[in-house]
Amino acid sequence: MNLYLLTAAFSYLSGSIPFGYLLVRLFRGEDIRASGSGNIGATNVSRKSPRLGLATLMLDALKGLVPVLVALAVGRRSGDNTYFLGSLAAFCAIVGHIFPVWLRFRGGKGVATGLGSWIALAPRGVLVMVVVFVIMVAVFRYISLGSITAAAVFPAAARILQDYHETPAMLAFMAASSLLIIVKHHRNIGRLMAGTENRFRSRPK
Repeated sequence: MNLYLLTAAFSYLSGSIPFGYLLVRLFRGEDIRASGSGNIGATNVSRKSPRLGLATLMLDALKGLVPVLVALAVGRRSGDNTYFLGSLAAFCAIVGHIFPVWLRFRGGKGVATGLGSWIALAPRGVLVMVVVFVIMVAVFRYISLGSITAAAVFPAAARILQDYHETPAMLAFMAASSLLIIVKHHRNIGRLMAGTENRFRSRPK
């Protein structure tokens, strides 16, 4: 099988593992899709259990990181375009999380998986993304706004900081990843515009 197709398939399948759904089903016997926002990601899982939310965050990031590391190792060994292969893996892992075949293509929003996917390829760009996220959440108290803004600035930050290894295709995959994440937040955007989005609270009232 073609190396690029194999990378895309492996990365998609890795990204499609629905850890949030599995953890809540395993430890609480519930379907996370039937509560809160219905999302399988860490934010919604944390509403059920902060510990399971943290575990989901880490595992969702890891399932993005692993295929990228594998792709980079294979690319260096085979002599193929290493960073193109790694970028393809990152993008496909995010697609897998957002559209998992196991849950009828209804997955999460891709933020944690995106973070894990790109950190090995563009660490400076990811650092900017994290800083923007933290600042936006601290100031406005909206997780969704922080996620949307961080995703939007990521490709530009990577470009400005020369964190794309002079590979234009890598920038294209970054932009596509960010666009997917932003589009997946369309309901949050609607609620933000209507003033009905839930604010983040560090402690329950």
